[in-house]
Amino acid sequence: MKNIWTIASRDFKSYFTSPIAYILIAGFLAIMGWMFFFNLSYFNMQNMQALQMNLGKGVSITDGIIRPLYGNMNVIFLFLVPFITMRLLAEERKNSTIQLLLTAPVSLAEIILGKFLSSFLLVLVMLALTATYPAVLFLFGNPDPGPILMSYLGTALLVGCYLAFGLLFSAMTENQIVAGALTFAFGLFFWLINWAAQSVGSTWGDILNYLSLINHYNNFSQGVLNSTDIIYYLSFIGLGLFLTHRVLDSFRWR
Repeated sequence: MKNIWTIASRDFKSYFTSPIAYILIAGFLAIMGWMFFFNLSYFNMQNMQALQMNLGKGVSITDGIIRPLYGNMNVIFLFLVPFITMRLLAEERKNSTIQLLLTAPVSLAEIILGKFLSSFLLVLVMLALTATYPAVLFLFGNPDPGPILMSYLGTALLVGCYLAFGLLFSAMTENQIVAGALTFAFGLFFWLINWAAQSVGSTWGDILNYLSLINHYNNFSQGVLNSTDIIYYLSFIGLGLFLTHRVLDSFRWR
C-alpha cells in the first residue's frame, strides 16, 4: 500500500507542476458554473410560470437542477479525462523512464494502481470543488440529498471507467495524442452503444443496454443505489486495470 501511495502522490503532484491541472480545473469549473447558473435560472422561470398558471408545484429541484447538472458533468468528463490519463504511462515510455519504473522494487499491480489513483484523486478534487452548487441549493431551498449524494457516487464510478481505460491506452503507446484520442473514442462508444438497441433483437438490445455506461448512471441520478450498477462499474474498472497489467507485462519481457 505504501508503494501505491508513493507512486500516486508523485504523479498527483506532477499534475500541478505543469499547467495541466490548473487549466483542466479552471475550464471544468467555468463550464459547470455556467451550467449551474443556467439550470437554476431555467428552474426558477419554470416554477414562476407554473405558479402564474396554477399548475401546482412545478418542477422539483431534483428534476430541474440536479439531474441535468450532474448528467452534463459526465459529458464534460468524457472530454476532460483523455487529458488527465494520456500522459500517465505514455510519457514514461517516451522519456524511456518506463524501464526504470518496471525494474524498481514495486510490482506491476502497485504501479498500475498508483497511476490510476493519482488520476482518480485529481477527479475527486474537481468533484469536491463543485460542492458549492448543492450548498447553494440547501441554503436557499430544500433539495433531496439522496440524488445529490448518489449523483456524486455515480459520477465517480463512471469517470473511474474512463480513467481505467485511459490508463490502458496510455500504456499502449508513447504518443500522448493517440492515447487521448483512443480514450475519448472508447468512452464515447460505450456512452452511445445503447443507441443501436432499438434496431436489433431483444436479446442483443438487452446486451447493448447493459453495456452502456450512461444507462447504469440513471439509477444514481434518481437517488437509487443498485448493486448491479456498482458491480458493472467496478468490473469495468477492473477489466481496464487488468488489461493494462497485461500490456505492461508484455512490454517488460520484450
